[in-house]
Amino acid sequence: MKPVLVRIAEALERLAPPTKVEPSFVAARLFRHDPVTGAFHPAPDYALPLDSLLGIDRQKQRFVENLARFAKSLPANHVLLWGVRGTGKSTLTKAAFMEAVQVWPELKLVEVDRDQVTALPVLFDELRGRAERFVVLCDDLSFEEGAAAAKALKSALEGGVSGPPENVLFVATSNRRHLMPRTNTEDRGLVASAEDAEEEVSVSDRFGLWIGFPPMDQATYLAAIAAYAERFELSDPELERRALQWAQLRGSRSGRVAYQFIRDLAGEQGKRLPV
Repeated sequence: MKPVLVRIAEALERLAPPTKVEPSFVAARLFRHDPVTGAFHPAPDYALPLDSLLGIDRQKQRFVENLARFAKSLPANHVLLWGVRGTGKSTLTKAAFMEAVQVWPELKLVEVDRDQVTALPVLFDELRGRAERFVVLCDDLSFEEGAAAAKALKSALEGGVSGPPENVLFVATSNRRHLMPRTNTEDRGLVASAEDAEEEVSVSDRFGLWIGFPPMDQATYLAAIAAYAERFELSDPELERRALQWAQLRGSRSGRVAYQFIRDLAGEQGKRLPV
């Protein structure tokens, strides 16, 4: 039979919280964060080069400038990329990061799920003070239910009494400029609706840099198709007609639709493309 002191020591050890394991960011440059376990799961490098994104030159320039300032430890703004679907918002973030990390290897990108926004304050505190500089990306962010997630985001970006982490740049993509769902004015009344509108603006107002992505017109769409076809050495005598037919079947024109058409054409012609 074990001595009493040994049994007490073993019991206390079982009750004690597990020793916190310091996260390591050596294994990769891109990570996915799991707020349940606190783990950072490495992800493969993003393959699509920045110069392959067409029709969004102004957006690329503005985003890359802000990212470069952050990488140099200069003042930079958290970024909201908003606009219609398929225009390259999240693609721009990852492609620009992959280009920047070649110059500033201390950069890391951490992707968080939009359903886990309430964990952002804890994540930011965990990253605070580390030698690496982190781009934290939340794709397709919106607050269907409002309050808790919106408050967590505002808290993370303002940082409470300690301020936001100097080594974290938060980037969110959204189809909505103000992130929050619209409410029915008649149901809520004028005063309540005004408060809802103020709450909508107060969330997106935490982002210092807004970059809009408007719908792609036909000329830009066809220019993107032609550029992709030239880049990947694809040819078809009816390229434009087929590309327009593809967009018509999809019901939209965008960079995503253009690249999906090119992927289909490349598969047809037995050629490989970046993922």
